[in-house]
Amino acid sequence: MARKKNKIRDDGRYAVQVYLGLDENGKRRYKTVYGRTQAEAELKAQDMKVAMRKGLDINADRDTFGDWAKRWLKIKTPEVSHGQIAAYIPRIDYINNFIHDAHITKLKAVDLQDIINSLAENNPNTGQPASKQVLKLTKSTISQIFSLAIENRVLDYNPAIAIKLPKNATVHKRRALTEEEQQWIRTTDHRAKRAAMIMMYAGLRRGELIPLTWNDINLKDKTINVYKSVERISNPFILKDGVKTDAGVRTVDIPDILVEFLKTENRGEILVCEKVSGGMHTDSSWKRMWDSYLTELNITHGNFSPFHKQPKSKFSHNKPFVIENITPHMLRHTFATLLYFAGVDILTAKEQLGHSDIKMTMQIYTHLDKIHKRKSMSRLDDYLNEQKVI
Repeated sequence: MARKKNKIRDDGRYAVQVYLGLDENGKRRYKTVYGRTQAEAELKAQDMKVAMRKGLDINADRDTFGDWAKRWLKIKTPEVSHGQIAAYIPRIDYINNFIHDAHITKLKAVDLQDIINSLAENNPNTGQPASKQVLKLTKSTISQIFSLAIENRVLDYNPAIAIKLPKNATVHKRRALTEEEQQWIRTTDHRAKRAAMIMMYAGLRRGELIPLTWNDINLKDKTINVYKSVERISNPFILKDGVKTDAGVRTVDIPDILVEFLKTENRGEILVCEKVSGGMHTDSSWKRMWDSYLTELNITHGNFSPFHKQPKSKFSHNKPFVIENITPHMLRHTFATLLYFAGVDILTAKEQLGHSDIKMTMQIYTHLDKIHKRKSMSRLDDYLNEQKVI
């Protein structure tokens, strides 16, 4: 029950006390709320009583968004990879520029939408409008912080649910290699070819490939056991007993083309893809190897006709890079694409790729569906055009 105080305080506010119950000593406890008018103070008291009936923590009404962002990041850090935390931190910093000191119980969806809209207009890291991926990560970060506060009964509604992403936001799609580029991978000799073939035909992530040993590969059963990975925190990778997610621990069934290739590659090493001096790759040694590999692909398969002559050596200075860039993740995406065109069902594809959420696999399959069905419908156009001619 609220007790009215009609006397105006020295600061000009009205005060109403709300009864909270008895403390451990049997003493009555009250919490005071304030308003610029008596009606406003009474409305706040009523809101507090409603919150108490819902079981919310009314003593958290002064908690700021920044407080809960800090708590969330501390809880999240041991749960996800160092790379994921490195992605979250700038998102939190950006959000905090707007609402760090705002009381989390007072924030509305419109306040959060303003943050997304501002980022959509200008990403301070690039000076360009933020991509859809950045906007989605920012929304997800806000939503997860509110979810933590809800779990701790600070509030009962997540206003981030109402955030809308701009429809015209730029989408950076990961592409799969073309058939010609896949042929380059199969035919170009280089010490990185093992890595490229395994990523393209088994879908391993770079972090899963680097610690892979020959004992993890069973050529008779045509499988690769994936149960460990490395994480890039400093130049030497940190070996983890586990992979990106629980779903990442898996047995990948590999096609004959990869089996036959690997049969000729085992020369007694322990690691499948080790650095030149032996041992596990560091971040810098991997980058050197991959840059060398791209140089080899560029010199061997690039079209240098616009430059009148082909460089005499792959070590030539100022050589033009004329092929499209190929990243390790493009090879993994190529594997997912090959699964789709081979007719592998989405649940099996999810397991082979080690996706933690089938939504990730569905995004790939849905995108490919649109492309494939569009091509299929073009055949109808071709047929109908032929009918007209006849």
